[in-house]
Amino acid sequence: MPPIQHFRRCPKCGQPLGKCAGTNFIRCPSCEFLLFFNPSVSVAAFITAADWRTLFIRRAKEPARGKLAIPGGFVDFGETAETALRREVLEEVGLEIGGVRYLCSAVNDYEFKDVTYPVLDLYFTARVEAGVARALDDVASIKWLMPGEIALDEIAFPSMRQAVEVWVKSLRHSPESTPTADVQLSG
Repeated sequence: MPPIQHFRRCPKCGQPLGKCAGTNFIRCPSCEFLLFFNPSVSVAAFITAADWRTLFIRRAKEPARGKLAIPGGFVDFGETAETALRREVLEEVGLEIGGVRYLCSAVNDYEFKDVTYPVLDLYFTARVEAGVARALDDVASIKWLMPGEIALDEIAFPSMRQAVEVWVKSLRHSPESTPTADVQLSG
């Protein structure tokens, strides 16, 4: 259920809300309190080694427990996307990253504890600056995969599957990607 549907009463004055006028906001008919429900923002990165292997994690928790993903997570208040990405990668796999470049965005519905959160996922590419990759926070295991070894049906979220496709396409069209020019996804 979307977050807006969990509100039956005004969070300011406590009066019943009745029918809300919009799909992403509530307006109290009694006190005129207005509350918007905008998407959460998440970040994730395709962290690629010199030999074109890319770091994937196996998710340890729901949603999508056991599925593959790239390291990342939600942006906290006061963080830029890049700061959040560096924090999340360090927390999940113990790596410091550099060369962060924006790749694409996608929308996602993230179901967690009876709430379906609308999310704007921001995807980046990056390289390892320091550290040794290991499974840490919310990560069951890690895997370094070549682009051609990635099975789309194993990827955790539809938005991330879209990002994988964009990323692989960018490899095909990049002058630096000669070793992977004929990459195709499996699955």
